[in-house]
Amino acid sequence: MSFISEFFKNKSEIGAVAPSSKFLGKKMYGEIDFSEVKCIVEFGPGTGVFTKEILKRMNSDACMIIFETNPNFFQKLTKEIKDDRALILNESAEKIGEYLALENQEKADYIISSLPLTVFPMELKENILKGAAENLSKKGQYIQFQYSLNAHKLLKETFGSVKLAFSLINVPPAFVYKCSL
Repeated sequence: MSFISEFFKNKSEIGAVAPSSKFLGKKMYGEIDFSEVKCIVEFGPGTGVFTKEILKRMNSDACMIIFETNPNFFQKLTKEIKDDRALILNESAEKIGEYLALENQEKADYIISSLPLTVFPMELKENILKGAAENLSKKGQYIQFQYSLNAHKLLKETFGSVKLAFSLINVPPAFVYKCSL
């Protein structure tokens, strides 16, 4: 399966022409103290580049809830990731609260998002971000990357604090938003 072919098949769901780089990954999850993490949620993992690295770092008693709506990426993830700590769902990130409850998790410590917010309808963006904020622990972070600054205003309206970083070594280069309540 080619990442670029998925991009051209469905530009309204896939926001990139290539998987994310390890340099972008380090900006996304590199500062997380995994010894304190009980639950990480991932929105739109694509082929699982971040997912696999996060699972390597997580404690044995932590859980990861993964939302991927693209059927081809979902199938790839379920074939490649055989880890009891990971719940891989072919569901919308809008259902975060429902699945946290099913996993007996009150809140997520971190939410890692690769969703292409720029191409989503406003109502969907708002629903996803509202659900993320409502289901994020008080000390947690919502970490989102985008290829533009279009989501900056909406993220600032949703979260109390938004810090911005940039990863030049990625195709294309990406902005990383670290948001907290």
